[in-house]
Amino acid sequence: MDHKRELTSVDLAALEAELAEYTGAKLDKAYLYAEDDLVRLKLRDFDRGRVEFIIELGDVKGAYVASADHVPDAPGRPPDFAMMLRNRLSGADLVRVEQFEFDRILELEFSRGDGSTTVVAELFGDGNLAVLDGHGEVIDCLETVRLKSRTVAPGTPYEFPSARFNPLTVGYDGFVARIRESDADLVRTLATQLNFGGLYGEELCTRAGIDYHEAVEDLTEDQLERLYEVVSEFATTLREGTLDPRVYYEDVDGETDEGGEPERRRVDATPVALTEYEHLYSERFETFNDALDDYFYNFQREEEVEGGETKRPDFEGEISKYEHIIRQQQEAIEDFEADAQAEREKAELLYARYDLVDDVLSTVQGARSDDVPWDDIEAKFREGAEQGIPAAEAVAGLDGSEGTVTLDIDGTRITVDADTGVEKNADELYKEAKRIEGKKEGAQAAIEDTREDLEAVKRRRDEWEEDDGDDTDEESDADDEPTDWLAEPSIPVRHNEQWYEQFRWFRTSDGYLVIGGRDADDNEQLVQKYLEGGDKFFHAQAHGGPVTVLKATGPSESSREVDFPQSSLDQAAQFAVSYSSVWKDGKFAGDVYMVDPDQVSKTPESGEYLEKGGFAVRGDRTYFEDTPVGVAVGITCEDRTQVVGGPPAAVEGDVATSIEVEPGQYAQNDIAKRLYREFKDRFTDESFVRKVASPDLIQEFLPPGGSRMVDE
Repeated sequence: MDHKRELTSVDLAALEAELAEYTGAKLDKAYLYAEDDLVRLKLRDFDRGRVEFIIELGDVKGAYVASADHVPDAPGRPPDFAMMLRNRLSGADLVRVEQFEFDRILELEFSRGDGSTTVVAELFGDGNLAVLDGHGEVIDCLETVRLKSRTVAPGTPYEFPSARFNPLTVGYDGFVARIRESDADLVRTLATQLNFGGLYGEELCTRAGIDYHEAVEDLTEDQLERLYEVVSEFATTLREGTLDPRVYYEDVDGETDEGGEPERRRVDATPVALTEYEHLYSERFETFNDALDDYFYNFQREEEVEGGETKRPDFEGEISKYEHIIRQQQEAIEDFEADAQAEREKAELLYARYDLVDDVLSTVQGARSDDVPWDDIEAKFREGAEQGIPAAEAVAGLDGSEGTVTLDIDGTRITVDADTGVEKNADELYKEAKRIEGKKEGAQAAIEDTREDLEAVKRRRDEWEEDDGDDTDEESDADDEPTDWLAEPSIPVRHNEQWYEQFRWFRTSDGYLVIGGRDADDNEQLVQKYLEGGDKFFHAQAHGGPVTVLKATGPSESSREVDFPQSSLDQAAQFAVSYSSVWKDGKFAGDVYMVDPDQVSKTPESGEYLEKGGFAVRGDRTYFEDTPVGVAVGITCEDRTQVVGGPPAAVEGDVATSIEVEPGQYAQNDIAKRLYREFKDRFTDESFVRKVASPDLIQEFLPPGGSRMVDE
């Protein structure tokens, strides 16, 4: 018989009350396992301790609280979606868990001091997860949906599917009218028109003593009354939680265990005992949630069995990964401590040089009250510094757009708010130190979580070795071979829009995101909205290049300093020069410079003018001289299916195939078509190339000006 792979509407109706018992738990961390289409919400409950909420959205679709032993190990570097969840939900209380209408949709509402966030799990179709703000607008979603009937996309109001008929709340007259409208037999009417699904449609027929295939028009009034009574009793059982949860097994033909008993495999988990399954062996559970946890965990493990042996997991690799994460977290804690101490020292310096700082702030405030321009104020301070006035000598710079003054006090740079006094500025620095210490506490809690995960891996390794004995050497290498995507006859399309795809972008070979502007508007937005502390700003020395930002953190993360590998710096520089006028001019190399975010400003020097998309860069620059141009365009098939482009060293390791281009004679549109035809020739599944790598999509990753394929 078919194995259960998805929760039904009846299952969710039964599960709703059990999951609602976890309201009040605080969300600790969120994980996304992209390759398994699984979201894990780790919560802390006052009474229960650690609570692991699992939402599966792939071939298996379910939502339940899992035992700690059944939770997959944390993935590596969290993707943007997981970081967004953490940013929105960390420390938030779970306040509501509800099924939407009688549909396979589960809503989880979280509340925090800064507002509410609702996670909507769609357990039907291809599966989806949408995250909504307090106004019901989609912040982000795993899959973008644009249909005539509904839209689910970032920045738009979330639209639920049309409400389904709910047979658990309808009155007798409505129940009968719904059945009489059908032209199918009874079991199909219960399954589709009343939304019970096939299994529960058959179960209700059996309980009411009516043949499955009885025509609706032939049903008597007595039969309808008996059927409604059965449905009402069933609804009361689900509503009041008087369940009898079961996991059902079927015998595996011809197989027995060591004791001679039939070998059995799980086939279903239900909230109540079913007459339809009386012929199957079943195991009772205290709650339906426990039954689902047992079923989905073991069912998927049973599916992994190959030839009687299960492939040994890479425990050593996982252990090494967690040990590396712990080392990184310890380093982060040390950095937080140093940063907090630095903020406190700045506050103390303000008080130590109170009169000097007060003199500077009073001067700026007085000038601004007389509408003196910022440039003129800065010029006055420069004149005062030349005359040896201590307060003027302490002024390192002014930023009129931010309303701040940067002071140099005893060799320490301190940026203060020009509109407030010394005490308020010092207080803000103390608050910042406290905020950083709060991050340190979060990092310490994260280390404890990672250590728990590390110990869990070690326990599983020990249990595996105890169970397998000497058989661990007999491993199958069948799954070690990578998929040859070019030869696959049919490749599924999997793509969800990311915030950075509005720009040019790529990920370095070390995993860091690089984004670049396509035009002046993009350049403005990148610097003003996305350039943060810890990032690196790149620009070609040639005129007409894009703003290029090597990101240290995602948009939902707090900024921090990162020691970027040289390979990432080199690739960001190559990206900056390749999409500049250097390529357009047919040259094969150019100079690129790199600066920190605080060196980039929209405020021009006195007497100068900055055009749209232009910026003033002050201070020392790091140069990448004679950086070679280089762009490769490829197609990814793992996790997400899409066109990607950027420096060849960054692209080639993550794609099924790629094509390198260099400055040449073909216009953007023409070379895009040539690449498209080449990709079609390489893939067996030509329809896949048409869907994910049209000439228009390829062209987005090509530099301005002429190009040609390197091998031509």
